[in-house]
Amino acid sequence: MIRVDALTVRFKTAAGLADAVRAASFHVPSGEIFGLVGESGSGKSTILRALSGLAPVAEGSVHIAEADRDARSRHVQMVFQDPYGSLHPRFTVDKTLREPLLINAIGDEEARIVNALREVGLDPSYRFRYPHQLSGGQRQRVSIARSLIVEPRVLLLDEPTSALDVSVQAEILNLLKRLHRERNLTMILVSHNLAVVGFLCSRVAIMRNGEIIEELPIEKVRAQQVASEYSRKLLLATGGYQRKAAEVFGVDASL
Repeated sequence: MIRVDALTVRFKTAAGLADAVRAASFHVPSGEIFGLVGESGSGKSTILRALSGLAPVAEGSVHIAEADRDARSRHVQMVFQDPYGSLHPRFTVDKTLREPLLINAIGDEEARIVNALREVGLDPSYRFRYPHQLSGGQRQRVSIARSLIVEPRVLLLDEPTSALDVSVQAEILNLLKRLHRERNLTMILVSHNLAVVGFLCSRVAIMRNGEIIEELPIEKVRAQQVASEYSRKLLLATGGYQRKAAEVFGVDASL
């Protein structure tokens, strides 16, 4: 479904050109959840933006099956990290969900809006609330509903739970897992939290300084069977939090 070949993303800075991503390659079969893990600034989110067309591809290529440049805006949707900043403060939930339907000329708006809210666990009465009238978890549910309402094939998740309390994170992760199962969505999850990645993903790529340094199945991450010293340090650095989070997410505490 997704193929990234030797992707380089380059930006202009005050000091000149800088490569945010360098020669990154991976593939994601249809229906898989793939994880990108690394510390802040490692290039994870930049890869998602390149896949969605929001960041320039300087070298290499990104390919999404049956989604050309024009179709990508519908078939590839993104859920952002900050549920407080990703919703327009002056739009009701109804207007937020209606807008992508109008842009993509998708009819039956009323039924689709109601169904989208129910699918993410919100009552239709939430349609006429504004973002400031919602909790963080409710806002993220609306963001997910907005992404799903156009029936995409690919969902890009940019740290979708990092701004939420741990208990709310668990609710959103369970929601994403159910939606993946019911819709057979292909997903890429960006996170620095290995417990979150272990709960959702079957494979993971570990990034550092814009490069993918290792790609492995999640079982090897759980068993701490990693090849690079950086990956071992990343596991060690997050170990204390993961044991606490594992109790909430229901993942292997050794992760």
